[in-house]
Amino acid sequence: MLCLALLALGAQGQQREREKLDHLLSQWHLAASRADFDDYFDAMAQDAVYLGTDATERWTLEAFKAFVRPYFEQGRGWTFEAVERNIQLDGSGNLAWFDELLDSPHMKICRGSGLLKKENGQWKIAHYVLSIVVPNALVGEVVRLKAPRDGKLLKELKKDR
Repeated sequence: MLCLALLALGAQGQQREREKLDHLLSQWHLAASRADFDDYFDAMAQDAVYLGTDATERWTLEAFKAFVRPYFEQGRGWTFEAVERNIQLDGSGNLAWFDELLDSPHMKICRGSGLLKKENGQWKIAHYVLSIVVPNALVGEVVRLKAPRDGKLLKELKKDR
């Protein structure tokens, strides 16, 4: 009986952590929609990486701040609202990973995914990936449209190796 009670407490604790993480991610998206630079970046880990939808968009925290700052200073943020979110926690309670479907006025349905970690006792976004979802029936058309640009990018990337 004691083992079941301890397991139940663990499950309750994990549920509370998931609720904290869900709130953190929702507030992070809200900060972006308000162009609130401090709240947006306070949610991110010091060694965070942000991957945008373009193949060239891999930003460290400082590079991402530099990219975002001019937009937020003009009051231009972006809006993503989670319509579905899944959060998993590791056994230590210090790492979590998630995926979310997002609704956005300018990009329509997107997917976000990432890793969260505790940094000085606070949950922070350590890695975030934003993707545009493409229905399978449209993949061929999308590939055809982006093939010329992808070819140029691959040449540049291979040249830099």
